[in-house]
Amino acid sequence: MHNNKNILLTGTAGFIGSNFVPYFLEKYSEYNLINLDLLTYAGDLKNLKECEGNPRFKFIKGDICNRELVEFIFTEYDIQGVIHFAAESHVDNSIKNPGVFVQTNVNGTFTLIDEAYKYWMNQPFKYKQEYQDCRFHHISTDEVYGTLGDVGLFTETTPYAPNSPYSASKASSDMIIRAYNETYGMNTVITNCSNNYGPKQHDEKLIPTIIRNALKGNSIPIYGDGKNIRDWLYVLDHCKGIDLVYHKGKKGQTYNIGGRNERTNLQIVNTICTILDKKIPKKTSYKELITFVEDRAGHDKRYAIDATKLENELGWKADENFDSGIVKTIEWYLTKYSFENINVLE
Repeated sequence: MHNNKNILLTGTAGFIGSNFVPYFLEKYSEYNLINLDLLTYAGDLKNLKECEGNPRFKFIKGDICNRELVEFIFTEYDIQGVIHFAAESHVDNSIKNPGVFVQTNVNGTFTLIDEAYKYWMNQPFKYKQEYQDCRFHHISTDEVYGTLGDVGLFTETTPYAPNSPYSASKASSDMIIRAYNETYGMNTVITNCSNNYGPKQHDEKLIPTIIRNALKGNSIPIYGDGKNIRDWLYVLDHCKGIDLVYHKGKKGQTYNIGGRNERTNLQIVNTICTILDKKIPKKTSYKELITFVEDRAGHDKRYAIDATKLENELGWKADENFDSGIVKTIEWYLTKYSFENINVLE
């Protein structure tokens, strides 16, 4: 065990991180994972319960903005890599309370990478002898690119044009990572992903909200005309992409991870209702519950990612398409919301 590398992962009690950690622990026996999470409303230790007994898993409750704590973790655990998930991520919340987003996403990211720089490097472009291979992987979002018209895809060279306080704070954090690569020669990589879905996603997000309201017989709220388009990526496919980029991505590069699964919000809700009509039929279709509500302020029309670079350079491909992934997701939520788990294929 003593030859293991200690990696710091942030925000792993949240949705994507809590899917990544069990996958990564199982795949690599040579890493100890030191997890730092503030356990805000969006993080839940229950999301990591399958890791609790693992001797290579360590959880620390704390804030990435707390410089003393971050410095302590680097020295105490001799951290030799960072995968940074921690972020405030809900657009509606960023409209109501943008300050928290700037604090966590901008200042928090800066604190982490600055402490990594101090711990790993003697001066710009000079890594300490024993930290030559240390890498900082920053997890970002496709929302930094703004919005698309009816055609076209985001690539790694699409100019940044963030529209919400959330995406502006993520764009800012990406720029800080870029600066530490350019100015200090730090080994950084960034991944920008499309909308994730799957087990452990917070109840506030679109797909869990649809499932929960349907099961409760409540109206299912859909913004505006329901024609906003997102490119949906199954969370485990995202985790596999992060793994590839962390290990094989080129220093200083950005890689877009996308699902090639564009759906309007209306298509999403119809798909979920159709599956629920089969699994847990009621007298009327769940589709009767769909209600259109006032649109979100500054609601981006369409996001879609071109993952060609990741596919061609690193050999990534999505294992799930939306139709297979959504069934797995619904089954997980049926268990969570303690309904009968009936196999859709029967």
